[in-house]
Amino acid sequence: MNTTQRHIQSGFRRTMTLMATAGLIFCLTITSFAQSVAATSRIKDIVSIEGVRDNLLIGYGLVVGLNGTGDSINDGHFTKESLQSMLNRMGIKTTDSAVDSDNVAAVMVTANLPPFSRQGSRIDVTVSALGDSESLLGGTLLVTPLLGADGEVYAVSQGQLAVGGFAVSGDAESVTKGVPTSARIANGAIIERELTFDMSDMTNFNLTLRNPDFTTGRRVANAINAFLGTNAARSIDLSTIAVNIPENYNNGAVGLLTDIEQLRVNPDQVARVVIDEHSGTIVMGDNARISTVAIAQGSLTIRITEAAQVSQPGPFAEAGTTTTVARTDIEIDEGEDNKLTVVNGGVTLQELVNGLNALGIGPRDMITILQAIKAAGALQADIRVM
Repeated sequence: MNTTQRHIQSGFRRTMTLMATAGLIFCLTITSFAQSVAATSRIKDIVSIEGVRDNLLIGYGLVVGLNGTGDSINDGHFTKESLQSMLNRMGIKTTDSAVDSDNVAAVMVTANLPPFSRQGSRIDVTVSALGDSESLLGGTLLVTPLLGADGEVYAVSQGQLAVGGFAVSGDAESVTKGVPTSARIANGAIIERELTFDMSDMTNFNLTLRNPDFTTGRRVANAINAFLGTNAARSIDLSTIAVNIPENYNNGAVGLLTDIEQLRVNPDQVARVVIDEHSGTIVMGDNARISTVAIAQGSLTIRITEAAQVSQPGPFAEAGTTTTVARTDIEIDEGEDNKLTVVNGGVTLQELVNGLNALGIGPRDMITILQAIKAAGALQADIRVM
């Protein structure tokens, strides 16, 4: 092999090495970028705009057309009075004895009025039985005004009910699925009054964190300032970020909100352990840490088994009778096989769970252990019991 060939091969090897190194760096960069993006959230997903919110509506109405599953109308019953009042408004004069039907039910109608809802648009409503009706299946809601907290009518609801459950009964057995006394009407209410909220003349607005945190608020303000190139945003308390709209900004508040809601930040969170003792559910945040502590879990179990045995005399015996004799078997487990485990300080959430699982500890026993660790001052997190 001559000198020229050796130089060519050496250069080729160096080129391949550089390409492999560059490919590895590129893969590591892509992986790091993907992990960074996965850990961040859009501003629109972690904040809400102060003043832009839903409003609750409620109304009282009547459902008709039930197949004998309505309220039992007795003297003085509010369903009977409501039915008589409705018929009187329609010009029909009735007597107490004439109003006797089990196809009518009194209901409460609820709905959420979204922000910026315009007159004539429709919203969904939920209908719930108020009296002793057995089922709303097949019923139709009559015209029902929906009121806001100020007592004004903001929507009117009417329509066929969609019930997700049913109830069937016979002389000896009954079957119930879901809740037949609750129903929904999709697009069942028409908005009659708008809630005015003008953003065109706004010079500033406030963003409210859905999970209040000083660190997250500061990061949101810094991301907005970096995007605008000016100190237009500042965190003023645990959950509020005040934003001033720059002069001559395109579309004012709406344009600024459209631009900044896509910015990404990394929300911080408090080290917290949430426990639901009813279901045995445990949710631990990633920042929960454990100081050095020793854990032992054991319990005394006593198992008593009763087994009756038959005692009878031997063959051709002249005396004796056949009888049953009680036999009791008692087993005691003092947890002698359970071990003491030392959990080192600063362990992660995964290491803590793995260590407790290695002891054969179930969720409910784990709840007790976590509460004991907190009482010992070794759990660096807040415990919240639901």
